[in-house]
Amino acid sequence: MRDATRIIRSTLSPARPGEPMHHGPVFAAPFHSPGDPGEARYSYGRSHNPTWTALEAAIAEMEGTDEFEAQVLVFASGMAAVAAVFGTVLAPGDVAVLPSNAYFAARKLMEQYFVPMGIELRLAQTANDAQAALLNGAKLLWIETPSNPTMEVCDIAALCEQAHAAGALVAVDNTTATPLGQSPLALGADFSMASDTKLMTGHSDLLAGHVAVRTDAVDASGASLYDKLFQYRTLAGAALGPMEAWLALRSIATLPLRLERSCANAMAIAAFLKTRPEVIEVLYPGLEDDPGYTVAARQMRVFGPVVSFVLADREAAERFLAAADLITEATSFGGVATTAERRARWGGDAVAEGLIRLSAGCEAIEDLLEDLAQALDGLQ
Repeated sequence: MRDATRIIRSTLSPARPGEPMHHGPVFAAPFHSPGDPGEARYSYGRSHNPTWTALEAAIAEMEGTDEFEAQVLVFASGMAAVAAVFGTVLAPGDVAVLPSNAYFAARKLMEQYFVPMGIELRLAQTANDAQAALLNGAKLLWIETPSNPTMEVCDIAALCEQAHAAGALVAVDNTTATPLGQSPLALGADFSMASDTKLMTGHSDLLAGHVAVRTDAVDASGASLYDKLFQYRTLAGAALGPMEAWLALRSIATLPLRLERSCANAMAIAAFLKTRPEVIEVLYPGLEDDPGYTVAARQMRVFGPVVSFVLADREAAERFLAAADLITEATSFGGVATTAERRARWGGDAVAEGLIRLSAGCEAIEDLLEDLAQALDGLQ
């Protein structure tokens, strides 16, 4: 079965006469559970919810393959999912290897909370698989490819092989690509994580995240990775609201269409920006002259909706954004509407003052290119 068909069908409810075609949100804190609570599938809303179950099953269809099945846990946000992986894998004295250009909040979580608890943090850039040199004695390798916001690429399969040989587990932040665009578990990763706030749900109206593992995945002690994540979510209370879970499930059905359109738009925008003298650099792994293209073409089905590009300075970037009519200035990415921001305005990322991170939406590409042209013309 093709991806689009499988994903759309996975969001439907079981075909029972008289029942609705789609799952609805189940609002409950306690559930009826007389007697032994272990005999009730649902008992308390911090541990489980039927709407979560439906959403997790749909995402598991994307994360797994014909060769293996995946299990998924959903979380209240992408950062809650990040924290769950850190929290279930790491203990004082352990070593974590992260990209120096990983998502800012993930780095800060590690630096400000886990390092003071006794975790040793090692940092190296994403490009050229530089993290491989830091794996000796590591417990966790965290990969983000393409990286956000500089769009660097690393070889997931090669790094997984090296990390496992060193005794480390591997987690991949797959937010930019989504499991439909790139399959970390199939490439050897132990955890596939994504902020579903972004391209997975695509309407910029909810916060959510997930972590996927193979059904038989265990740590060095033989403990189930899924069970450890489940316990962490329950104890930490990182619970996704049932309304957000239902909105996410509804939105995932359109992911194949949104992904195809936004990635095609991103490719066209990246190619257009390469022709403009006002643009100093274009960062997009789908361009054949991009340093990450060869690896990205091997491990990604599509190259994602995010294009970063560099203008002369802060003033040029801000003038461009002010002049663009069809680009909404906002943080985050992956929505149906095209957005962009001057990324250095937040601090924390080692990027040029004129770097703009653009997320291609699903508008007509002709309109987007015309708008980009007129905004860049104003910089001359």
